[in-house]
Amino acid sequence: MKVFRGYRHPQLATQCALTIGNFDGVHRGHQAMLALLKNEAEHRSVPSCVMTFEPHPRDYFAALARKPELAPARIATLRDKLTELAHCGIDQCVVLPFNAQLASQPPEGFIQDVLVRDLGVRYVLVGDDFRFGAQRAGDYAMLDAAGERLGFDVARMNSYEISDPHARLHLAAPQGGAPTLGRPGGGHSTRVSSSAVREALAQGDMGRVASLLGRPYSISGHVVHGRKLGRDLGFRTLNLRFSHWNPAASGIFAVHVHGLTGPPLPGVANLGIRPSLDPGDANGGRVLLETHCLEWPASLGPEGAYGKIIRVELLHKLHDELKYDSLEALTQGITTDCVDALAFFAARI
Repeated sequence: MKVFRGYRHPQLATQCALTIGNFDGVHRGHQAMLALLKNEAEHRSVPSCVMTFEPHPRDYFAALARKPELAPARIATLRDKLTELAHCGIDQCVVLPFNAQLASQPPEGFIQDVLVRDLGVRYVLVGDDFRFGAQRAGDYAMLDAAGERLGFDVARMNSYEISDPHARLHLAAPQGGAPTLGRPGGGHSTRVSSSAVREALAQGDMGRVASLLGRPYSISGHVVHGRKLGRDLGFRTLNLRFSHWNPAASGIFAVHVHGLTGPPLPGVANLGIRPSLDPGDANGGRVLLETHCLEWPASLGPEGAYGKIIRVELLHKLHDELKYDSLEALTQGITTDCVDALAFFAARI
């Protein structure tokens, strides 16, 4: 997948089938949408394209209002979002910086200048709650009317719902409207959304998270140097920075670590701000995912993981972050977490 910062780039395709959204988590609803987009792109012999934003528009408006509590918790880093979009087979992704210029652009200008002139859209697929342009004045009806006038097709996808054990899809054609994608009514179901994923992560319900995502929740990145306190305590850790101040998940987890050796390695991890440590530590008080492998590969040696890109799957939440009053108490707490993580893995066999 080709990734572009901005939509004015000489290597961007001159035509495309496009969908627009934040795609935080790339959950099963997103995946269904992307599969439909790929189908429509292939039918028109044009590349599939995702337009997404960094930062999240609600991050921007929360900062503008000086109300950080209005910003949504972040499910995935940009790295992980792009990785999942690539796994879905998308041809190109345009990452737009959400800033004052974009926030103030009239919806008509966005359609004419961005979608038609710069991206050459042949087909646009949006969600059922899609709004765009200054003051969120643009909606599906406006986009559909513009498509009729300017020569591109528009479709929208209804909410995607799951029921155990399978989710079902259908195509419907509402009177006077374009086909939509959704699930037939009847029976107990759960709407798949980024909000639902955030809620499940906040509750530590990793089974529900995996059901909504269609895969275990994971975080990836380069292993960076930390304070080396874990090594001094007898628990070497792999540190990944989570590049957002408000992760949707936090706490202590039993995990699988991918990317160090062939098979995944069992471990225990802390995702958060490490309340037992001085906030002026080596990572400057940033959110970290600190992972201790329960089985350390001897071939790596003590320094062999630094700089590697690893992926950590958070499989089971053990408890919230705790503040320990001493290093002795912290050591005992980590020891207990390791025992509990081992018990979790033993129960899965």
